[in-house]
Order: sequence, then C-alpha cells, then structure tokens
Amino acid sequence: MTDPTPTLPDAALPADQGASPGTPLRRVVDLDRGCILLGGAGPDHTDPQHLLLRRANRHGLIAGATGTGKTVTLQTLAESLSLAGVPVVLSDVKGDLAGMAQPGGTDPALAQPFASRAARIGMPLDHQGFPVTYWDVFGEKGHPVRTTPTEMGPLLLSRLMDLTPAQEGVMTLVFRIADEQGLPILDLKDLQSMLVWVGQNAKELSLRYGNVSTASVGAIQRGLMVLEGQGGDRLFGEPALDLADLMRVDASGKGVVNILAADRLMQSPRLYATLLLWLLSELFEQLPEVGDPDKPRLAFFFDEAHLLFDDAPGALIDKVEQVARLIRSKGVSVWFVTQNPADLPDSVLGQLGNRIQHALRAYTPKDTRALKTAAENYRPNPAFDTAQAIREVGTGEAVTSLLEESGAPGMAQRTLIRPPLSRMGPIADEDRARIVQLSPLALKYARTIDRASAHEALAQRAADAAAQTADADLFEMPSRGTRRADAGIQIRPGPTAARTPRGDTMATAFGKSMARAIGTRAGTAIVRGVLGSILRSR
Repeated sequence: MTDPTPTLPDAALPADQGASPGTPLRRVVDLDRGCILLGGAGPDHTDPQHLLLRRANRHGLIAGATGTGKTVTLQTLAESLSLAGVPVVLSDVKGDLAGMAQPGGTDPALAQPFASRAARIGMPLDHQGFPVTYWDVFGEKGHPVRTTPTEMGPLLLSRLMDLTPAQEGVMTLVFRIADEQGLPILDLKDLQSMLVWVGQNAKELSLRYGNVSTASVGAIQRGLMVLEGQGGDRLFGEPALDLADLMRVDASGKGVVNILAADRLMQSPRLYATLLLWLLSELFEQLPEVGDPDKPRLAFFFDEAHLLFDDAPGALIDKVEQVARLIRSKGVSVWFVTQNPADLPDSVLGQLGNRIQHALRAYTPKDTRALKTAAENYRPNPAFDTAQAIREVGTGEAVTSLLEESGAPGMAQRTLIRPPLSRMGPIADEDRARIVQLSPLALKYARTIDRASAHEALAQRAADAAAQTADADLFEMPSRGTRRADAGIQIRPGPTAARTPRGDTMATAFGKSMARAIGTRAGTAIVRGVLGSILRSR
C-alpha cells in the first residue's frame, strides 16, 4: 500500500481549452500548492475555490435535494483526487458514475454548458478518462466483492439481519464457540451449520455460556434464508476482498477509481449500508497510523448515507462515530453524500470539516427548520445570507465551506462547481465487460474458493461419531432387560452430554442421523437439509 507522489503529465492541463481569452488558467490539481480546484466563487464565480489536500482527510459532506448537482460534485472530486494520485472508492447507486472510464465531451447536450462553465471559472477543460475498476456484490457488473462472516463479525451481521438483542447475543455466542473450536466461518453454510450444532447442544452450552434459546437460533436461521434470497450468499465467501486492491495507482500516477455497482444492491438498503460500513471498519482496523499526511491515502464516498443510520441501534451509531473520528489518522478521507444534513447524527456531522451544500427546498415547516439548521453550521459570510443562498443556488452551484490551512472552517462561499472531465452517465455493457476482463484483478476474483471450514468439519465430526457407534454395535450382545453402553461423544464446550430417550448422547444421535444420510447423492442432499443450508448451484 505504497503512496507514491505522481508526476502529472502536462497534457492534463492544456492552455487552449476551457478558459476565455485573458482569463488566467487554473490548474485542476496543483501539487506544488497541495490543492485541487473545486470551482469558482464570488459574485461572478471567477475566484478559485480550492480544497487543500492535507485537509481532505478531515472528511466532508455533499448534500442537496434531488437534481441539484450532487452527482456531478462527487464525480469532479473523485477526478481531482485521482489526478492527485489518491485512490477513490465510491458507490454508483444510479449507474451515472460508470462513465468515468471514458472521456467527456461526447454528449452534445452537456458539451456547451460545461464548456461555458469552465470558461467562466477559468479552468482548462481537458476531457479524459480515468483508471476505473468495477466491483459488484453480485459479480454481474464488476469483480465480485466478497467477505467472510468472520471478518464482518456478529455486530454487523446482526444489523444486517435486523436481529433483536437476544438474537444478537446468540450470534455472538456462535462466533465465540467457532473460535474456541477452531471452526472457520467462511460462508453462509458454515454459519448455518454452526447454528444447527448450537441448537442441537443448547442445553449443554447453556451451562457454560448462559441461556441459549432454540427460538433465537431458529429466528437467526430464518434471517439467513432471507439474506440468502437478497444475494447475501454471493457476498460471503472466498477469495475475500483484499483492501490493497482498492488502494492502487496506475502507471501515470493517477489513483484508481473503484466503482461499486449499487443500482441492484440498493434494492436491499440494509445490505448496501452494512457492506459499506464493513469496508470502512476494515480500513480502520487494518491500515496503520500515518498521522496527518500531505494528502489522503484513500478517499471513500458513501452515497445515500442516510441508509446507514435509518433505525440503527445505538451501538452501531457509536461505531460509525468512532470510525469517522479516528480513521482520518489512517489517511482515509470519508465523504457522506445525502439529501439533507439532518439525515446524519450530530455526532457524525461534527466530524465533517469540508462541506458542499447544494440547494435545499423548504416546502413545509419541517423543511424550513432543517434549512435553518444547515445554514447555522456554516461560518457566516457578510456578503450574503447563508440560509437564503442555500435556498436559491441553482443546479451545479453550492454553498461551500472548506477547511483553511490552520484547520479552521472557511467562510461560506457561493461556488460554481467545475465541470467533469470524464463522461457523465452510464457506460455501454460491452465497454464495461471489456474493462473488467482486461483488469489485472480479473483472475484473482473470478472463481469462488470453497475450502474446508465449519460446515465440512462438523459433518466429518458427526460422521466419525456415528461410525464409532456403528463399530460398537457390531460387538454388542443384546440382552433382555439391559441397555447397551453409551458410546457417547463428548461435547467440547460443555461439561456433560445430555442423553436422549434412547440412551444415546445428543451428539451421538445427531451423528447417527448424519451417518445414515452420508454415502449417496440423495444422502448428501439430506445432510444439507439437516444443516439448514441451501447450497448455491455450481
């Protein structure tokens, strides 16, 4: 995860495009000054408005009503950071950002307005594509994004499945037992098998870990079935995503733009929010401290950020606040993109030093209060009323406040956001497929790996126990009025093994049932059914 300082080609900043004659050219990226051009401020939008790279990791907010220009702002920021050598991760909820791989200027409806805007700001309009890597949880529009239940952990899984506190406790117990017994939980069938085992041995486990409700186990199993139907079976598995693959630069020094296809993922909002929160959490846990770098090591854009906090329990909000507060020391810049700043908790909003506020509409008293609150978060500018400006700014214009060199919030400015250099809008399916196929990551993530883990280990343990009992039965001499000796399999976490009405231990009875099922294709299907797992087709 090196962080080379790129040398930008001169062609990236031509002198013959964009700016009007006599207007001084302003670089989109000025590494000598350590800043990127956001747009033009002032009454006529000719004063350059810059974002300092060394203050970019203090996080930011992009807010505004639908259709006010948030997506363009997100795209231009991602471009500028990429030109500065900063890798970018962003979610594409509408498919509008996929075109960043191709140069802009090809849409006649946008070419002239963007050229006029560039001339007004005084910036070069060098249309160019950017190095893009496409990702997709479902593996249809990009490289698969996979993780394991163990990496995600019981807290995020419980949030994903909307479990009650009691059910979350059982989920935590399952992961602890798996750790103690050396049973890796790498996919959904591993987790389902562990739940079956815990349910079978609930009485013994309760003596050591406290009450284990079989009703909670059943509720979690049903939640896993729902998650599987939403595509969770594709999220969990190996090879898991390597964070280093999100932090790459190309040969010219541009940061790679990682675009997560989220148009289908948004149909399961909780899955979408949990996935992005997991990514943030992994970055926070794995990246080393770098202090206050000259520029971020990675920029992370969280679109539709309100989904992260909808009906979220306090423990989860505390985790988000912790990550937002501390991840900046890891060199990660986080940008929350949402319609209204009120969508975010105050504890998180207070961590966002750079703010870009597009227009807010006030149709109701509640909207009016929200607009007033948004305006109060800006350092006043005597030249205009902030609340009125937020209500009046047009499409592509925003009220901005960017951190100064000292770290203090900058005065509010009415800023015309610079036009994008890459294509706005979706990309053709064949072009996307070609980029995915030519990616250096294609071979790494193309095939799913299913190595031996908890599911296989528990099945083998049950088969061994049943085989041992069967061998004992061969030498057993049945006698009237006597019962055969218990061949009992000791439950590892529990001190004793409860007997079934037949005299066998619960593990032995479970083992017999498993053994009778093993051996034929039909038997294998029965085993899978007993374990509560519907394996995905090969």
